[in-house]
Amino acid sequence: MADRTIVPQQEGPSHDERSANRFLHAFEQVESGSSRIAIYSAIAANVAIAATKFTAAAWSGSSAMLAEGIHSTVDTGDGLLLLVGIHLSRRAADASHPFGYGKDLYFWTLIVGILIFSVGGGMSLYEGIHHLLHPRNAEGWLLNLGVIGAALLFEGASFVFALRKFGEYRRAHPEATGVLDAIHTSKDPSGFAVLLEDGAAIAGLLLAAIGITLTHLSGSPIFDGLASIGIGLVLATVALLLAYESRGLLIGESALRGVVQSIRTCAEKTTGLSHVNRVLTMQLGPDNVLVALDAAFDTGLTSEELGQTAQRLEESIKRAHPYVKHVFIDVHAVR
Repeated sequence: MADRTIVPQQEGPSHDERSANRFLHAFEQVESGSSRIAIYSAIAANVAIAATKFTAAAWSGSSAMLAEGIHSTVDTGDGLLLLVGIHLSRRAADASHPFGYGKDLYFWTLIVGILIFSVGGGMSLYEGIHHLLHPRNAEGWLLNLGVIGAALLFEGASFVFALRKFGEYRRAHPEATGVLDAIHTSKDPSGFAVLLEDGAAIAGLLLAAIGITLTHLSGSPIFDGLASIGIGLVLATVALLLAYESRGLLIGESALRGVVQSIRTCAEKTTGLSHVNRVLTMQLGPDNVLVALDAAFDTGLTSEELGQTAQRLEESIKRAHPYVKHVFIDVHAVR
């Protein structure tokens, strides 16, 4: 039993491959453009919302409103970091990074999770506990509720947009059994990061509204402090989920189960190949997959025929999945 590794030589793409690559490039440009527009819009909205919340918090003394101002400020920084991650991840491969920089997006998403946890969650929890230990009555509850109502409109619109985009992903991947499963199987954290942040923003605004209203009705500032603590816990939960998913992508997740099975099917249909032992994949970025195949080829094939068969297999895989950028084949042939 002979064992050697064949890395097929690069040849000019076929007409089908060129068409598929043009489609993929156009699709990536649309996705990239829409993601950037959404992030830029969110940053602009969060800057305005944060300034309004801090103004209302300074005037009223509301702990919950101050926590929400911190929340919006953190969201602004998160948007900037996601833009940095998207930009850096699209750099072309070079000698020091032959597989590209796709995982840069995963790294910066992890940093976003750490920022939400430490700054957003930590400062909100601190402010809430400080307010409970040193309570003071907040003023201008109607002003605070008005600011919260306006922020809900902006955050709600952003959340609906993010939910629609994520719904498109779920429809394209029906194997995901629920929202959390869809988040877990997604390979593009910029999509679910916006969804999680917007969801946390809406939850935080509702908690702030409840705390401010109960403080006004009861005359006790305790509810205002409890709302701030609740906002901190929401942010900490979202941060941990985001960090967990980003960590999995950063250390090397496989491609989706359906993609792995499709690659195996392509290999099994390739003439000259008798058996597929293992299909190993790694997600190197949202649109970059590495494939390593352990396969047994038909008995009696010459070295040239082995190379041609491996080349056909590589072309078949890339034709079916244009985001597969690297294919390595470990060949076993009986002599």
